[in-house]
Amino acid sequence: MTERERFQQALHFRRPDRLPVVEWATWWDLTIKRWEKEGLPEGLPYPDGISDYLGLDRLRQVWINATSAATPLHPESRGVYPFVIRDEADYEAVLPTLYSDEVLTRETLERMKKEQSEGAATWITLEGFFWFPRRLLGVEAHMYAFYDQPELIRRINGDLLAYNKRVLERVYDYFTPDFMTVAEDMSYNHGVMCSKKLFDSFIGPYYRRLTPLIRERGTVPFVDSDGDITDLVGWMEEVGVEGFLPLERMAGVDVASLRKQHPRLRLLGAFDKTVMEKGEEAMRAEFERLLPVMRQGGFVPAVDHQTPPQCSLENYMIYKKLLCEYALRAVEQSV
Repeated sequence: MTERERFQQALHFRRPDRLPVVEWATWWDLTIKRWEKEGLPEGLPYPDGISDYLGLDRLRQVWINATSAATPLHPESRGVYPFVIRDEADYEAVLPTLYSDEVLTRETLERMKKEQSEGAATWITLEGFFWFPRRLLGVEAHMYAFYDQPELIRRINGDLLAYNKRVLERVYDYFTPDFMTVAEDMSYNHGVMCSKKLFDSFIGPYYRRLTPLIRERGTVPFVDSDGDITDLVGWMEEVGVEGFLPLERMAGVDVASLRKQHPRLRLLGAFDKTVMEKGEEAMRAEFERLLPVMRQGGFVPAVDHQTPPQCSLENYMIYKKLLCEYALRAVEQSV
């Protein structure tokens, strides 16, 4: 069974020969630097070369930005959360640098097509309707804009929707991703960052026009949001989303509870990254927590975000050994 066949079986609640053994978020740069001191060969291509060296299943991704290298930061932008625009006039000024069809090159598409034809699982990431306006406006100004500049938010999201549709048409001319994510990060450890009313007005309508185009081609639409997504899941299911990642344990996400409330929800991630530095016993206990849901199907276990630098290469290889073990245990006929 190829990696792609295995991934499709898992996502569609069927029984593969084993669950996929993958990383979706790969590793922090500090993690790689540590591992290179502990025996990882230096200079391996990131992330695919490192993934192959570690013996993981092939899972190939393309992230499609709606900005480009030519998109400038706002002259007043400072600090950790830089911004591009402040108002409609700024948006008009940078518009020629946004939504470029040149971001997704033919070379990239041909490479993904080839990887898939050779059996690799594939996925793409689009920017979402909460995420992208925040990237343009900055965190605080974005939240105020729902009230002070609602038409600007709607204009941005209308343009983003048109762009994402063009991207999908171009991608599907070459290959059909097994799943895709829409980058949102619209929750934190206390829940969703906006109300249901704001979601229904500014975000949901664009998903309703995007997800049918994805689902009709056989690609499973996921949303990527950190934090506690417990409430957000139901909102997103209403607009056609079928899966979530990364399912961060430290934010209070409980996959057993999520699956009970949403029986057909696809899950990717959920393994608590904070236990990886604690050794085999702690990691095995974490897999035991996840195993009942793994056996239900529709769940690909993986680290619930990038592997942190506190995890040694030795402990990561223990994690991978256990992941392979539980990937088989999850599909055993007698449980």
